Amino acid sequence: MRALPSTNKYLFRYKWHFLSGVLFIALATLLAIFPAQIVRYAFDLVGEGIDLYYLFDGTPAQSGVYELFGRNVLLYGLLIVVMALLRGIFLFFMRQTIIVMSRLIENDQKNEIYQHYQSLPLSFYRRHNTGDLMSRISEDVGRVRMYMGPAIMYFMQLVLLFLLVVPLMLMVNVKLTIYTLLPLPLLSVSIFYVNNLIERKSDEIQKSLAAMTTFVQEAFSGIRVLKSFVREQDSHHQFSLTSDTYREKSLSLNFVNSLFFPLILFLIGLSTIITVWVGGQEVIRGTITTGSIAEFLIYVNLLTWPVTALGWTSSLVQRAEASQARINEFMDQKTDIVSRQNISRSIEGDIVFDHVSFTYPDTGIQALRDVSFRIRPGQTLAIIGNTGSGKSTIAALLCRLYDVSEGRIQVDGVDVRDFSLSSLREQIGYVPQDVFLFSDTIRNNINFGLDAPDEERMLQAARDADVYENIIRFPQGFDTKVGERGITLSGGQKQRVSIARALVKEPKILILDDSLSAVDTKTENAILNSLRRIMANRTSLIISHRVSSVKLADTILVLDDGAIVQHGTHDKLMADQDGLYRALYDRQLQSEEA
Repeated sequence: MRALPSTNKYLFRYKWHFLSGVLFIALATLLAIFPAQIVRYAFDLVGEGIDLYYLFDGTPAQSGVYELFGRNVLLYGLLIVVMALLRGIFLFFMRQTIIVMSRLIENDQKNEIYQHYQSLPLSFYRRHNTGDLMSRISEDVGRVRMYMGPAIMYFMQLVLLFLLVVPLMLMVNVKLTIYTLLPLPLLSVSIFYVNNLIERKSDEIQKSLAAMTTFVQEAFSGIRVLKSFVREQDSHHQFSLTSDTYREKSLSLNFVNSLFFPLILFLIGLSTIITVWVGGQEVIRGTITTGSIAEFLIYVNLLTWPVTALGWTSSLVQRAEASQARINEFMDQKTDIVSRQNISRSIEGDIVFDHVSFTYPDTGIQALRDVSFRIRPGQTLAIIGNTGSGKSTIAALLCRLYDVSEGRIQVDGVDVRDFSLSSLREQIGYVPQDVFLFSDTIRNNINFGLDAPDEERMLQAARDADVYENIIRFPQGFDTKVGERGITLSGGQKQRVSIARALVKEPKILILDDSLSAVDTKTENAILNSLRRIMANRTSLIISHRVSSVKLADTILVLDDGAIVQHGTHDKLMADQDGLYRALYDRQLQSEEA
């Protein structure tokens, strides 16, 4: 249980739920024990009443004995009914405190994990896949909840029952107590191993189901490729194999489940038989009464479920410990992207890269080598180069998604590491190379970066991104759902909606990272003409591998293998016949002509 102490803070947070739950467990346990003693008195009363009834046979006292016997039996019956009702009420409140507490803890833990995920740097997400992140926030948290709720509740119930019931049983008859309790440890151990087997097979089924779901999702997402390559039959064959694996694992689990309850019933029945057999012998010897046998049978049934639950809860604790260890592994990871001075102020957009070098921490690949340049407020800088030359890395560093390995980046004379992260990023409009749209309306996707959406600003941003006409032609206009990752839109439309999302913020710094690659030349020109007005009063950074996209820039950087190889205006760079810029221009011109 090395990892589980980290959950104790939740018990302190919901201490009144926990303490109330303990109280209700104690009351419910007491009301489960008292009826057993009443049943013993009732059984003994029946035996004595019958003897007295026949003893006074033929006398006037016989009717009095009968009435007294009837009143006492009725009283005992009413007491048992009242106690059962009260116990039911306390059991209800027991679950409304302990189980509700576990649900509240589950909710808090999920929120904490999600908030922590968002604080971690991009390097964290490059190291871990989405499925693993989802598993820890759903399955692992669910297993911890089972420990914080049912496991604690049933364990406390078992402890209280044993502390109260076993001494009462020993007071009646030591020999009968020992024989009665003998099968219960066997029951607990059996349940522990069977439940572990069930859980292991359930995990295998979940993995098999996840594999089948992933296969189907990929097949339907890539249905165009599937059909164009005529691979339907092969895809169906692979799905059948995956489905058969899932079926076999499900049948295997069903077989184990079929053994579960017969095993419980067998061991419970064994305890009952031992109680009646040994108890009957003790009655014959005169050491106990028949009422004591009835009392012991009730005690056996009271102890059966908690003892059964002991094996189950032991398994829950094991699984919760493993899950909490996985959760702690992520929660213990801290972001290194933190503000040194937490400066929050309006920026003008004077950007300086001062001998910046950067190596990706997860791969060890050096993306930038001694890069230095300056963009003055209101200027537009274009960065061009071949794939993998480090263009997008400059945008990521400026947004402080990563920190530089060497050198520094300044905005308005302040190191970006001294700015408040939220203040810096709120004033930057970033259109990433890999366009991502949320499964929501176009309206909400464009307004994503605004706390208070403005209809007029949204419409103007859509016009500036040259996507307004496309949107209003949709039947639902701006309320059109774009589907998962924007699947209902074309590549160019997705890029333009992403540009509108950046423009609607009216940022001080605008970064376009190869954001026109999916549009044709005519649309590109329309967008660039719209952006000419927008870029007039703000610092802009255009990153592209297409020469045609950088025509608005005041100056152009040419990157190659992470280093600046050329720097100047379009005309100056074109004049260098042997330069990389001229080579890129000629290559793309030939491609367009072809």
